[in-house]
Amino acid sequence: MKKLSAFWTETKILFRSVPSPIVALFAVSVVAMNLLANKTIVNLPYLALDGGFTVSWLAFLTMDMVTKHFGGKAANRLNLFALAVNLLMSLVFYLVSIIPTSDDYSGFNSIFGGTWFILLSSAIAFLVSGWTNIALNLLLGKCFKKNPDGRAAFFVRGYVSTLLGQFVDNLVFAVLTFMLFAPIFWDGFSWTIVQCLTCAVTGAVAELLMEVIFSPFGYWATKKWNEDGVGKEYFEFEQKRLEAQE
Repeated sequence: MKKLSAFWTETKILFRSVPSPIVALFAVSVVAMNLLANKTIVNLPYLALDGGFTVSWLAFLTMDMVTKHFGGKAANRLNLFALAVNLLMSLVFYLVSIIPTSDDYSGFNSIFGGTWFILLSSAIAFLVSGWTNIALNLLLGKCFKKNPDGRAAFFVRGYVSTLLGQFVDNLVFAVLTFMLFAPIFWDGFSWTIVQCLTCAVTGAVAELLMEVIFSPFGYWATKKWNEDGVGKEYFEFEQKRLEAQE
């Protein structure tokens, strides 16, 4: 009970410390990824892409920013929060979709009502890729001991971890959705393993390019956080917790 209370206190302090626009953008991007993944926008013999890749870069950029400033544990908790928000909104969308109406909202209902296996695949892919991204970001950060807060450290950590994280996210989602579930529940519609791999690679590269465009903002924001002492309460709490364990 004591550990649970400490966990809850630490989590409350964390969410008071992380800038609210970052939390909002992260949660919204995760929900949007889930909705946009319902549409396959490219379906060629050797290439397939779903609509989720257009916004997933935002989730990874904000994740990298939180990892850089607050640490891996904080980023993982933000991941779980975003997943909970996604599941809650999926439930709300589903409940709205099944409300009977006199007008025909079949198109709306089919999209916002969602598909259970897309939600499941998305959740699994999000968790696995999030852990991959955070772990790699932290590992790469140890390579920049001389200037851990410099541009090179931020960009290398962000770009490499995002590329691999996005690849894992796309591949896990594509394999589960379009190779495992879709052939059963979508009248035989499916992707090949080649399509899944090319989707993972192409999507990761496209998403990385988007992050390259917007990552200077991420670097500027985290630098400003350092200057303004953002997260001071959380860092002090963590320091006291570590001292108490010694």
